[in-house]
Amino acid sequence: MPDRAYLYPIDPELNPGARNAINVCLRLNPQERITIITDAATREIAAALQIEVERVGSDYSLFLLEHHARRPLKYMPEIILDDLARSQVSIFAAQTQTDELPARTQMTRVVNNHKIRHGHMVNINRQIMLEGMRADFVKVDDLSERLVEHAREAERIICKTPHGTEFEAELSPKLRWLKTSGIITRDKWGNLPGGEIFTAPMNTNGVFVVDGVVGDYLCERFGDLESNPLTIEVENNRIRSLKSENKDLRDEFRAYTNTDENSNRVGEFAIGTNTACTHVIGHILQDEKIPGVHIAFGHPYAEHTGANWVSKTHIDCVGRDFDIWFDGEQVMRDGKFLV
Repeated sequence: MPDRAYLYPIDPELNPGARNAINVCLRLNPQERITIITDAATREIAAALQIEVERVGSDYSLFLLEHHARRPLKYMPEIILDDLARSQVSIFAAQTQTDELPARTQMTRVVNNHKIRHGHMVNINRQIMLEGMRADFVKVDDLSERLVEHAREAERIICKTPHGTEFEAELSPKLRWLKTSGIITRDKWGNLPGGEIFTAPMNTNGVFVVDGVVGDYLCERFGDLESNPLTIEVENNRIRSLKSENKDLRDEFRAYTNTDENSNRVGEFAIGTNTACTHVIGHILQDEKIPGVHIAFGHPYAEHTGANWVSKTHIDCVGRDFDIWFDGEQVMRDGKFLV
């Protein structure tokens, strides 16, 4: 009998989001096997997911990370990786801790190698289950498909905000655009809630004002940055300068993006497409799906985008209230899509 994440009644408000994850986003069927990886802090959400899996009738395993390794994880336990390799579907629903990205990368390497339909729910919480995870993902997918087809034809994307962002991405047909709309396929695992298109840009230049959130473990510490934004000047795809009145944010972001030779390099240029995400909540998992632009420094998902470089780190940066142009054609005004 698999481990159980629940011993007591579960908040019924979690059920719609869990049902969306299992039935709509991952399309689990009874003949398939699923691996659920969670932690003590996320146990109730994992329990809601587990109940939905049991309703489908699929074989599954559930792993509580603290039962198998000390946190923060130095590596993903072999018992989990071995189980994952036997499944067609998987979910990672847990909270980040400092320096755990390499362990998660070990997990996603198995996902990629075995072409598993994987839902990545890093830092998922109750609010996200009630907001972003209740999106109509079929409609989000339709919007994402229209936008990504348009983006694949573009050579240059410019974005601006009233808060000071003036940023330009140069694109290459050799670097693929991907759609992670919440409808997850074997070709590319995706975050849940989904709702974005992204590529590795050939080059970027300009000023990007991070007045939404930054990613990884810094997100939990600094939250919504509207009152103390981080201003990043980028030249030829590398960080040239960082400014913020919050010196701790500035210094920790600088340290993070100095981890390896490519940690300060723009590895992702993305546009959020989840129209159920209407406001910044201080959590990267949902906030990067808000309609608008986010960029990330570090790992460019080379295995999917075709980039020819790597990094051990990846940190997202989200802004607010974008205008966006594809080759001079405006596709977003004041954070609203025109396509």
